[in-house]
Amino acid sequence: MPRPLEALVHLDALQHNLARARACAPDAQVWAVVKANAYGHGLVRAFEGLRAADGFALLDIAEARKLRELDWRGPILLLEGVFDARDLESCSRLGLWHVVHCEQQIDWLAQHKTEWPHRVFLKMNTGMNRLGFTPQAFRNAWLRLSALPQVDEVSFITHFSDADSDKGIAQQADIFLTHTADLSGERSLCNSAATLRHAHDPKVRGDWVRPGVMLYGASPDHPEHDATHWQLRPAMTLRSKLIGVQHLQAGDTVGYGSRFTAEQAMRIGVVACGYADGYPRHAPTGTPVLVDGQRTRIVGRVSMDMVTVDLSALPQAQIGTEVTLWGQGPHGSLLSIDEVALHAGTIGYELMCALSPRVPVLAVGGDHGLPGPAHSATHGTAPASAP
Repeated sequence: MPRPLEALVHLDALQHNLARARACAPDAQVWAVVKANAYGHGLVRAFEGLRAADGFALLDIAEARKLRELDWRGPILLLEGVFDARDLESCSRLGLWHVVHCEQQIDWLAQHKTEWPHRVFLKMNTGMNRLGFTPQAFRNAWLRLSALPQVDEVSFITHFSDADSDKGIAQQADIFLTHTADLSGERSLCNSAATLRHAHDPKVRGDWVRPGVMLYGASPDHPEHDATHWQLRPAMTLRSKLIGVQHLQAGDTVGYGSRFTAEQAMRIGVVACGYADGYPRHAPTGTPVLVDGQRTRIVGRVSMDMVTVDLSALPQAQIGTEVTLWGQGPHGSLLSIDEVALHAGTIGYELMCALSPRVPVLAVGGDHGLPGPAHSATHGTAPASAP
């Protein structure tokens, strides 16, 4: 028998969360952000749950090629643009849209020979201070791009640094909207947090929203709001089973470093899951876990292949009982990946992306045959030569 650990990707949850993004941003088109192998869910699996999106946004040309191989003919956006002039050949061949955030990328475009002019998203640095042109340099970059025969259409994009906090987006949004007010082109401002918290404002909503982590059922502003508050459903479940049971006496310790000491007689269970599977090594005693759908806690240090849990209030638990490390448990139970991450001093994004390749992953639920939207010429469909 294989080791009793697996991850489930819930296609119906992906579909539901995509619908929530649409509901938060009426009249906007939706990029499904699938970078980092769809936040650890697997690009091919996630595509089945997100194919009703208007477009897909990612970083790697190899992942864009995979989407084309899955017969996606709609828009694909490279969020960091191209990394080398030669990448523009792939953009032409695959019909990719791409972000332009620096002068060198414009230089590469100016030297590029292509039969299909490119759709680009010109990025403004409104305060995130990672990528993008300053507001003062933005218009000149737009003029350069607009003059190139290699460019078909210029759209505009920025990224908010504090959409998930009280600082909010007002200052950055004002800078972006002021400096693009007299420019013609589509606009994209909202990430997951801004989509949930601010996209009711049509000026901020723009033409495209870019939900990422919310599509996978995590809250971008946790712990202020949890996923349930935003009506999101977890798209990943990590589950295992008890593979051992130990009876402790007061004073007995558990695991490496003897980090946990029993204060009284108690039962603990051993779960087939550890940090080599992507469970956070720094999750302390007290991190929640579900055993047969009932909440309890881990005790002691997380090992490479095992974690130990408190069975004191679960006399029925035995070897073979199901354990939910995060996600959807039995009997309608739920354990938010955000809550687990908070106890471990990290965020749900990291836990999703850290799932180990040795963990078997199964796609479940949802309508595998769900059709995507019809893509008109205004969406810039891929050229006929795209695979």
